[in-house]
Amino acid sequence: MPVITLTHIQECVQQGKWLVLARAISMVENQVSGYEALLQELPSSGGAQVLGITGPPGAGKSTLVNALLAHLLKNPAHRIGIIAVDPSSPFNMGALLGDRIRMSDYFLNPRVYIRSLATRGALGGLTARIIEITDVMRHAGFSHILIETVGVGQSEVEIAGLADHTMLVLVPESGDEVQQMKSGVMEVADVYVLNKCDRPGASVFFKNLLDMLRLSHAGMHKKTAQVSAALHQGIDELSVLLDTLHNESSSPDKRAHLIAEKAFEWIRNKRVENLSKESLHSKILEQLKSNQFNFYRFCKDFV
Repeated sequence: MPVITLTHIQECVQQGKWLVLARAISMVENQVSGYEALLQELPSSGGAQVLGITGPPGAGKSTLVNALLAHLLKNPAHRIGIIAVDPSSPFNMGALLGDRIRMSDYFLNPRVYIRSLATRGALGGLTARIIEITDVMRHAGFSHILIETVGVGQSEVEIAGLADHTMLVLVPESGDEVQQMKSGVMEVADVYVLNKCDRPGASVFFKNLLDMLRLSHAGMHKKTAQVSAALHQGIDELSVLLDTLHNESSSPDKRAHLIAEKAFEWIRNKRVENLSKESLHSKILEQLKSNQFNFYRFCKDFV
C-alpha cells in the first residue's frame, strides 16, 4: 500500500473523494505498516468538532443522526464524518452495517462520509481502534464528526474520553435504563436529549429527568433538549444548544481529564494487542497436563 499522508487525506476529503480516507482508516484499524507514521503526523490541536452519541438500544440514535445531518448540510461549507459502531457478527466478527441502512438518505452525499466499525468483542460500546480512527478523521478536513455507539448501557463511558462532548439519547420509556446507567454514562454526558417527545408520558419523564439532574452535583451544568427526530421537531434548537456548548471554553482540568481517559484506553489497548484467547487457551491446556496449574502464577507472566 502506498504511503498516505495527512495532507493527501485532507485534499481528498475536501473534494469528496473518500477512497484515500477509507484506506487510511483501514491501515489504522488493521495496523498496516505505515499507520504509526500517519498518526505521528497529526497536529496537537484543532480539527473537527467531535460529538459522541450514546444511549440505550432503540432510543433513536441513528434517526437523530439523520436529523442532525439534514440540519448541518444546510451549510454548504460543512463536511460531516460519521463513525457508526455496530455490533459484531458472532461468526465473522464483522459489523452488521445496520446504520448504513438507516442513513440511506445520505450515504451517497459527497459531503458525508459514513464508516461502520465492528465492536469486535470490545466492551463500552466502541471498538479497539476507535481512538486512532477518530483522530485521523478529526484532522481530515471535516467540520463535524458524529460517533454513534452501540448503546450498551452503564459501561459506555469511554466515549467521554474520545469526543469533545457526549450526548445521551433517551426515550419516554427509558426509566429502567436510566436506573442502570445513572452511575456510569449518566455522569459523563454533557447533553441529555429526550427523543420521541411526541409520545405519551414524555413530559412526565422529562420533568423527572430534570429533577434528577438538579439533585445531582454532576448534573448541575448539564444541558437538556426535547426532540422528535423522526418528525424533525426540535432539531434546530438542539443544534443551537450544541453550538453553544462547543463555543464554551472548557476548563484545563476537564481537558486534562479527557486526555487522561483517552491515554489510559490507548495504553491499555497497546498492552494487550498481542494477547489472544486462543494463545492463552493453548498455554493453559499445556500446563494443565502437568496437574500443577496455578491460575495466579500463570497470569503473573502477562501482567
